[in-house]
This record gives sequence, C-alpha cells and structure tokens, in this order.
Amino acid sequence: MSSERRKPYPFDQIEPKWQAIWEERQLFHAANPREKGFDSAKAKFYVLDMFPYPSGAGLHVGHPEGYTATDIVARYKRMCGFNVLHPMGWDAFGLPAEQYAIKSGQHPAVTTRENVAKFKGQLKRIGFSYDWQREINTTDPGYYKWTQWIFLQIYNSWFNPETKRAEPISTYRGTDPDNVRLAYVADVPVNWCPELGTVLANEEVIDGKSEVGGFPVVRRPMRQWMLRITAYAERLLDELDELDWPEGIKLLQRNWIGRSEGAEIDFKIDKSDQEIRVFTTRPDTLYGGTFLVLAPEHSLVDLIVTEEQWPAVREYRERTARKSELERADLSKEKTGVFTGAYAINPATNEKIPIWIADYVLVGYGTGAIGGVPAHDERDLEFAKKFDLSVVIVVQPAGDEPALGFTGEGIAVNSPIINGLTSAEAKKKITAWLEERGLGKRAINYKLRDWLFSRQRYWGEPFPIVWQNGKHRSLDENELPVVPPSLDDYKPTGTGEPPLAKAKDWVRYSDEAVRETNTMPQWAGSCWYYLRFSDPHNDRRFVGEEAEHYWMGGDKPGGVDLYVGGTEHAVLHLLYARFWQKVLFDLGYVSKPEPFQRLVNQGIILGEDNQKMSKSRGNIVNPDDVIDQHGADAFRCYEMFMGPLEQMKPWSTRGVEGVARFLARVWRLLMTENQAGKWELSGKVKNVEPDKAQQKVLHATIKKVTQDIESFSFNTAISQMMIFVNAFTNVDAIPLSTMRPFLVLLNPFSPHITSELWEKLNAKFSDAHGDITEQCWPIYDERLLVEDETEIVIQINGKVRDRMKMPILATEGELKSAALSNPKIQDRIADKTVRKVIVVPKKLVNIVV
Repeated sequence: MSSERRKPYPFDQIEPKWQAIWEERQLFHAANPREKGFDSAKAKFYVLDMFPYPSGAGLHVGHPEGYTATDIVARYKRMCGFNVLHPMGWDAFGLPAEQYAIKSGQHPAVTTRENVAKFKGQLKRIGFSYDWQREINTTDPGYYKWTQWIFLQIYNSWFNPETKRAEPISTYRGTDPDNVRLAYVADVPVNWCPELGTVLANEEVIDGKSEVGGFPVVRRPMRQWMLRITAYAERLLDELDELDWPEGIKLLQRNWIGRSEGAEIDFKIDKSDQEIRVFTTRPDTLYGGTFLVLAPEHSLVDLIVTEEQWPAVREYRERTARKSELERADLSKEKTGVFTGAYAINPATNEKIPIWIADYVLVGYGTGAIGGVPAHDERDLEFAKKFDLSVVIVVQPAGDEPALGFTGEGIAVNSPIINGLTSAEAKKKITAWLEERGLGKRAINYKLRDWLFSRQRYWGEPFPIVWQNGKHRSLDENELPVVPPSLDDYKPTGTGEPPLAKAKDWVRYSDEAVRETNTMPQWAGSCWYYLRFSDPHNDRRFVGEEAEHYWMGGDKPGGVDLYVGGTEHAVLHLLYARFWQKVLFDLGYVSKPEPFQRLVNQGIILGEDNQKMSKSRGNIVNPDDVIDQHGADAFRCYEMFMGPLEQMKPWSTRGVEGVARFLARVWRLLMTENQAGKWELSGKVKNVEPDKAQQKVLHATIKKVTQDIESFSFNTAISQMMIFVNAFTNVDAIPLSTMRPFLVLLNPFSPHITSELWEKLNAKFSDAHGDITEQCWPIYDERLLVEDETEIVIQINGKVRDRMKMPILATEGELKSAALSNPKIQDRIADKTVRKVIVVPKKLVNIVV
C-alpha cells in the first residue's frame, strides 16, 4: 500500500488531463483579423503581464501572483464575449546568462534556452490560458531584428521643437544632423564596473558596488550611445493624465521627470571670457548668491582651476568617481567640496564669488552648476557653514519664522531691484531684468536625463551601426538582423572595450568601416514587446498595421487594456516604453500615443518569516512543491485569497491547506466515492427547481464575483464562493441549475476542477453543451436579491422564545396571528391568559400573559 497521503480529490490526474486538452485544442489562441476563427463582431481585450527574465532559479511563489490575476481576468473576459489577447514571452537578454558564460564557457543562448524551458514548464503547470502560439523571446534574431529596426527609426529621426513631434532626419534643415538625432553619441560619466566589464545603471549600483556580484564600481567618462528622451519630457508628463494608473505610480513618473520652472542665469568668470550658466527655480534670491558649485566632471573645471588648487581638485575628482549618483545625491551625507581658485561675477551685485566643486552637484542635471544661496537653501547653508562662506538674507518670511534657513516664499529684502516685492512678483521682475540685459532667460528644466543606451556586454542586441572615418552611420534595413558573433571567451576585455571587440573578423565590416561593438541594454527588448505580441510571426513588418490597429485600438490613448506587474518597474521600464511608443506614433508606425491604458501593480509575497524571499534566507517557496501537494487550482486560489492584490503579504502553508479544503468541498458537493473507491457524480445533483433561498445565494454570488473580478478584489470573490458552497453542503437535492453557473464563476480561479466537474455534469445531463470555456458568463437578476422577507422575533413577557420568517409587507394583524399560532408559543401560553400583544412592524411580536 502506498505511503503517500491520500488526496482529497484527484487533482494530480485532473490537472495534467485538462492542460493537455487545452494545448491540443489551442482553446486560448486569439485569431488576428482575416485569420481563421476571427470574430469581428466581438470587442477586443488585451491583457498583458510584464514578461519575465528567465533566471536559472525558476519561479518562486511570488512570480505567478500577477499572472494568476491576469489569467482570471482573461478567462472572465472570454466568457463575457471578448476576443482576448493574453500572451507570454521572455525578456531573455541580460547579465546573469553572460556571467554564467564567463564562469562555465557555455554560450548564453544555451543557458537562456534551458531557463526558458524551465519557466515555461512551470507556467503551463499552473494552468494559465496564454496564447502560446504568440510566444516571443527577445534573444530570437527574428525578434531583435525589429528591435534594431526601431533603433534605426529613432536614429534617423529628430524632435522638431515647433511641432513637438519626432520627424525624419531628412526634414532637418540645419548643418549638423548628428547634433539633433534622437539617438546620438556622447562622452558621459558612467558607472563602470571593471570586474563585470560593463556600464551599470544607477539602480544596478548599491553602496558603490555592482548589484550582481558585489564588485567595485567607479565613475569614468566613456563614449556611449544616448537616446534623447528629454525631448519628450513635456509629453511624457502631460499625457500621464489620461491613463488609468495608480496615482502613486503617476507621482513616481512625475517626480522622475521632475519639471521645474525658473530661470537660466549666466555668471561671467572673472579674468576669463567664459561663462557659467546656472538654472534656478528661485531667481528672486539672486542677490543672496555668494558662491557657485560645479559638478566635479564639469567641462569648465579644467579651464578655470588654478595651479595651486589643481592637486586638491584632481584628488577630489578621483574620490567622486568611486561614488554612484545615488550616493552623491544623498541629502543626509556630510557635504564635501574643493575650491577651484577661480571666481565668478554675480550679475545682480557685480561682486566676485568663489567657484567650488562638490559631489552633490551632478553634471547631467540642469547645467551641472548651481548658485549657492545659503540663507535660503538647507544644503547650501550646510555647505557654507562648513567652508566659512558668506551668507546674505534676501527673503523675509511673512510670519515669525527666522529668516536664516527660510526656504519658502516671502518678501524680497537686501535686493535693490526687487525690494519689498513678494517672491512671485520678484521672480518675474528679476527674470525680465536679466532678459533685458542678456544675462539670463526664463526656462523650464527637467530632472529627466537622456537615456544611456549602450552596454559593454556580449549578450545583448548589437547596434545596426558602423563607423567610418570617425563618423557613425546606420546599416540598411535589409542587413538586419545584426547577429552577435560566436566567441570562445566572454570575459571583459579589461580595457573598457566591449567583448564584441574580440571578434576581429566580425568587427571588420569593410576595408573602410568597422561595426559598433557596444550592445543595447536589456531595456531595449522590453520597450516594444507588447506590439510584437499583436503579430509575432510577421517577417515583413515589426507589427502588421491591421493587427496593431485591432489589438491596440479603442477610444483611449493606451492600447493595452490591462497591464499587470511589480512596482519595481514603476519608473524606468514604463517611461522607456512610453518614449518608444511616442516616437513610433509620431512617425506614423502605430495608432496610439501610449502603450498601456490601465496599470495594476501586484504586491510582493514574502516568505513565511515575513522577509523578502531569497536564497540566502532559505525562505523561497517553489510553486512546484505546492502544486505537488495541493494542486494548481489550490495554488491559484490561495495566491488570490491571501489578501488584496496590491498589498504585500506573507506566504502561509496553512493558508494553502485551507483553500485546498474548500476545493475538496466543491468536489464532494458534486461527486461521491462508490464502494470501489471510484469517484462518480453524486445522486443528489438533480434537475429540480431551486428554492427561493438557493436562488438568492446564487444570484448574490454571481453579482459579487462579477464585481470583484472587475475591481481586482479576488480574495472577497473567493469568500463569496465559499458562502455559496456552505449553503448547498447539507441539502437533500442539489439543483443542477445552480451548479452550472457556480462552476462558471469558479472557473477563472480554478479552471481544472471546474472543467472536470462540468464534463461530469455533461455526461449525465443534456441541459448544456460544450466545454466550460465556451460558456457565457452568468448574469444576476437583481429582483431575486430583493429582501422580501424578514425575521420576526417572538417574545413572551419580553423574553425571546422563537423567531419566524414573515413577508416584509405583513400587517400587524398578520404578524399577531402568525405569532399566536406558532406551535412553540402555543405550548407556552396554553394555560395562560393573553392580556396584550405588542407588535413592532418588521421586528418583533411581544405577547404579554
């Protein structure tokens, strides 16, 4: 006899059976316009998960949380009569596979293929209704051919400030088109990790070390490809308003873009014909400017530093290069800096003010220079106190606050041109004064910086660019895809040259030209994958016009109807995808200005110890283990039953067991074991009319589950279905007409058990036809939910003796009569005289004896 614990129902047989049926019948394939099976009468619904990076570790229970939510919505929308596009693919370029190649010598493509197979097997085992015919992989040459093609469209475009749109570079009338391209080359300070041999994004650097491997990271200038996302700052900001996104995510995007209004002011450098341009949101404080601070990397530093100060400046720059931008911008850290020995002239006071360098000023933000107004800026005041710089109060608070350190708006003082004016008035007047004299101008500044778009890696999309005589040019579209060469050694070169530079024959494009050896960042493939899902096998276009118009269509600016993923992508991925979409929209390649109309973020699932799941903590829960023990349906249901989707919550093995018991009760409601130990349909299931109470609980459940799916309140939908099962558990006859709609309601949550039970019902009863996935979503009848009865308490001398159900509209006489004829009450008052009967309508009858 097997020692294995007996399963409460045969999920281990049911689940593989139905997964095989779904695959064989391709039930979840969404046909494109003009394809066989396409129904043009149906509206479309495009529901998308943020596709995963297929790591070697496979899924843990946190990954499928969002996938389960979208699958519930996809199955529900199909039953509601929509053409549903619900695809899945792989964001498969990335550093981990390359690092493994460096250690093992195994080509990253092999590692990626193995990891994808593992992920895909796990996802299929959970029973997700993906259209696997649309599966894409960013490392497939048939995919990245079009990533490279989109890059060429960006490269061959410029942003026209008059039309505020991207236009072909051929429309630019200037003399240097390379200076305005949306994709350009620049020497920029980057986070360089010598050990990894690549540039890292700020988010990939933690405490001066790489997130992968923990290796030291330094700042150094390197030639990089940049995308001019700053040209779209205004549109990226303004066009957020029409999107159905959480306000918190919109705020993160707005803060990242960082729009601020103010003035650009030119400070002439003393004894030089050079000027330093400074952006400030408070031009009204110009008279209080007592020093300038440049970013250590600022190009003017080398020109203005004095011989005496050069050693200190050089040493400070070297120290700064070892810090990430996040560390440098930390407001809580102690301020450091070095005097350059040079001075500038304050255009308002005509006084000389010292020029310093400090790491808290970043070369990529604004002009890379700030005017120090220590009396009215906390950071500047801290800097001035440390280095004994002068402080001049120029804003007087309206209240009793001290003027020193006051950062709000007040009245201008010690400022001859604007004395006595409010801050708002002073800003306007001083800016106009500066403009009249050619010393400054009104300006809008954005914190957003251009997108550093190149990496010194092997495992990424090669650029479709060649260099000839020091100039870059694009390849012809018929030369795509540019496939990376095979290498025997994936290790970093150690010189800053990318690994592709080792492939000398590949690099040599012709006798005169060489290939670009940087690769694109992992972001590239995920910037447009939602478009490729619409038409993944098109080899003539990145997406067919008809398919794009259909799946990305609708009367709102965003094409994807529902996009679900983690908050870790709340800024960069969403911002980059929006940027690419807008460029393609401007150039006429797509029909919508925004990619994602509705965004939902799922919360993190913690380990049972309330800590984030990680190998080091040993608290990772593998979904395969949960499915082995309780089944995929129980896993899916529990992921949704844990609490509101957006909240962080800990995993609980006991919680899974509770949900598994619920599904076992659903099974036993309709099934019974015969003497041979085989499951068969229960004889209690009959084609009989439900009573009033049963109809009411059914329609209450239809209403609740429908509304909860629409509002993503999946946990309370499951609670209502538990109430439904309780209502039918001990009845003598189970009406078939109540079980059919209930199984449809439960199907999006637990598709395997409901498919099996539906098939069992079909084998005995002929009231329905087809698979459960072909059924229409049930509609509730509000009339059946109306309370037409109420419970009446019956008292004798003020003590409760019984209760009875009565029509809500029952008269006092009817209530009195019913109470007096109640058998229990008659027994208690048989030998007594009824002196009075007090009736409180809809509540109670009190018999006084």
